[in-house]
Amino acid sequence: MGFRGMFSIVVLVIGGALLAGAFGERRAERVALFDGKTLEGWTTLDGKPVTRGWEVVDGTIHRASRGGDIITTGEFGDFDLRFEWKIARGANSGLKYKFTRFDGRWLGCEYQVIDDGKEGKRTKGSAGALYDICEPNEKKRLRPVGEFNTSRVIVRGSRIEHWLNGEKIIDIDTSSPEWSERIARSKFGKVDGFGKNPRGRIMLQDHGGEVWFRRLTVRRLERSAKSAD
Repeated sequence: MGFRGMFSIVVLVIGGALLAGAFGERRAERVALFDGKTLEGWTTLDGKPVTRGWEVVDGTIHRASRGGDIITTGEFGDFDLRFEWKIARGANSGLKYKFTRFDGRWLGCEYQVIDDGKEGKRTKGSAGALYDICEPNEKKRLRPVGEFNTSRVIVRGSRIEHWLNGEKIIDIDTSSPEWSERIARSKFGKVDGFGKNPRGRIMLQDHGGEVWFRRLTVRRLERSAKSAD
């Protein structure tokens, strides 16, 4: 085969790969869960519009007073969720995912959102933790109260990752013995199948303190995908 023929084949292969990648990106488009202006797409736990407690302020979802937890109208399976948050001093909140009903109770895995104080905690109840199950690793770097943190949750198959300010701080497989052991020691030990449900809502927690969320986006992932970049 001559040089011209070989060149044509290379062009076709590269072009086909780029085209496939483009179509793949369209299938996995990142979608905003918050438009920065309204609470459209969010409801109370009983499916009603959000009319109290939560408000939109300066492009953020602000928990200002008691109003209860709020959830997305849609469910998600494998996904790459990104969001930014800041919290008032001494306050506590959380973002839950795989959030669904277990024997009539709404439960889900929780990315802990909380003021850690000055200690820089790495406990199962500290910022970035998978609440009551996994503590963050030594890469955790939390910004001071009043500054926004950048967070990410990746769920693909049985694997869960938590990221905080550009660092992966939790990586666990819900099909592993480690997960079973951690669940048994947690408050979810008697909840059959906790964390293993294939789909669920995303929830913002009303835990009595002021918290701000912004830039909430999600990208649905292919189960066979090898990376989430």
